[in-house]
Amino acid sequence: MTIVAIIVALIVVVAAVTLFLARGQSGVAQQLQPPQPNLPRPLQPPRVASTPAPPSPRESARPAPTQPSPHSVEVAPESIIESTPAAAAPTAAPDAPPAAAHRDIAGLRRGLAAIRGGFVAKLSALFRGSKEIDPALLEQVEEVMLACDVGPKTTTAILQRLRESVERDRLRDPEAVWAALRVEARRILSIGGGPIRITSNPTVVLMVGVNGVGKTTTIGKLATRYVSSGKSVVLAAGDTFRAAAVQQLEVWGKRVGATVVKGKEAADPGAVAFDATNVARSRGADLLLVDTAGRLHTKVPLMDEIKKVAKTIAKAMEGAPHETLLVLDATTGQNALTQAAMFKDALGLTGIVLTKLDGTAKGGIVLGICDELKVPVRYIGLGERAEDLREFDAEDFVEALFGKGDEEVAAA
Repeated sequence: MTIVAIIVALIVVVAAVTLFLARGQSGVAQQLQPPQPNLPRPLQPPRVASTPAPPSPRESARPAPTQPSPHSVEVAPESIIESTPAAAAPTAAPDAPPAAAHRDIAGLRRGLAAIRGGFVAKLSALFRGSKEIDPALLEQVEEVMLACDVGPKTTTAILQRLRESVERDRLRDPEAVWAALRVEARRILSIGGGPIRITSNPTVVLMVGVNGVGKTTTIGKLATRYVSSGKSVVLAAGDTFRAAAVQQLEVWGKRVGATVVKGKEAADPGAVAFDATNVARSRGADLLLVDTAGRLHTKVPLMDEIKKVAKTIAKAMEGAPHETLLVLDATTGQNALTQAAMFKDALGLTGIVLTKLDGTAKGGIVLGICDELKVPVRYIGLGERAEDLREFDAEDFVEALFGKGDEEVAAA
């Protein structure tokens, strides 16, 4: 037992010495290691409440739920609305007409070339061939004016004033008479007018005239002018008698971006005009142009029908139509004056649109209408393009008609 005890004691002593030596080596190793830099602990992202993930690009590109179209307006069952969004256009003051182009006398003179080569050329030839004023000269002037559709009443009035000036010795040579004629023309034509002005929302314009004068085309050209100046335009296809007129107006509407209100085949034109007025009012449109069927001014039932259309528009909007424009074909001469007189009696015209003025060598009807009826010419048509419908300006018109062109100045 003693031997066993001695062995156990030795084992314990050896284990204790071994443990002591191991701890000492560990401390020496720690002292020999190089010092470590004091690095900051990496920041951990703060813990936040869970939120829905943002939509992916594909989800963002999805269209919003469909909303009712602003063009889906409830109207009478027989009326149909077609609209095309207009291209972005510069805005203008609510009551301002489209900005007028700079004075283009040369372009206007080219458009009036047929009249200058006919009516004006005949007059100027008389004065070039005379060296003094005598009764024969004034009689020849009268003949030319009558032949060129100035009209007997207007011609007589102009010649009477010229004769009085000659007798008072105010006109001493043919050049003075020529200048006096220009003054007379300017006086007759300067009776107001100007382009359509936006005076309310909408400003309603009723377009009337006989068959074939170019009402629908004129409406399309006017729509082009006003849409391009930033105005919203509604077109009423009130010519329900001629199917081609509705289609033609639809083409213009799509071309310029104007809303078109039309009726079913053979619909009542007054109902279409009524619905179009309500549509234009509900949308806050600037301008409503109402097309109507061509009608002979001598047909009483047809003239009564157009009166009814005007009254129906007035029921839809107090004070409307704000403008009633008569479209006349300049090539019809004195017949155009008769048309204007009868339409004026029926409706109370606010202006004349004289189309196809580039297609006549007479053109004196412009003076006759303004002088006898006191209705201003508002627009003149000098070609097929939309820009060929020009605002009428008396000063520019007289200068282009009676003034010398560049070629004449060069030859002088």
